[in-house]
Amino acid sequence: MRDQYNVVLIGPMGAGKTSIGKALAREINWEFHDSDQVIEERAGVEILWIYDLEGEEGFHQREKKVIADLMQKRNIILATGGSTVAIDENRQAIKKHGVIIYLCTSLDDQLVRTGYSKKRPLSTEIEERRSILKRLHDEYVPLYEGLADIIYNTDHKSTHNAVADLVKLIREKNPSLV
Repeated sequence: MRDQYNVVLIGPMGAGKTSIGKALAREINWEFHDSDQVIEERAGVEILWIYDLEGEEGFHQREKKVIADLMQKRNIILATGGSTVAIDENRQAIKKHGVIIYLCTSLDDQLVRTGYSKKRPLSTEIEERRSILKRLHDEYVPLYEGLADIIYNTDHKSTHNAVADLVKLIREKNPSLV
């Protein structure tokens, strides 16, 4: 049984999960949470530091706890990390307690959007970054698509237009939610 009382945004880095999620939360007057930011707040350090010291396993242990905690809330918009869907416990928690929206984007848009961030663990060399993003795309897209209640392409969309579209799509999917 699914208790859909949250909206969960999944997708690759650079798809707009945080910016669209914040704007969507303001539009429908819900709380916004970014799982990566919550992990950093609880740890008191940046995610890159966690990866350096604890490795991927340490990061995912923290992430599972954060996702489980956040999914106990109601009426939240949750922006997840790009690899959140790699962990079975995370997939189960978000599927049970949320309408899942996969924000997809082209590799070209992703390259532009991720090129500005110093917090993302990617090379500054464009071809190396393209290769990493392509590998991640191939690994995670089947998981994103398998979980998604709604698939929405963010290419060339303003945050304002994306939010308007998503509110309409959420209402069509679950009229009692928003």
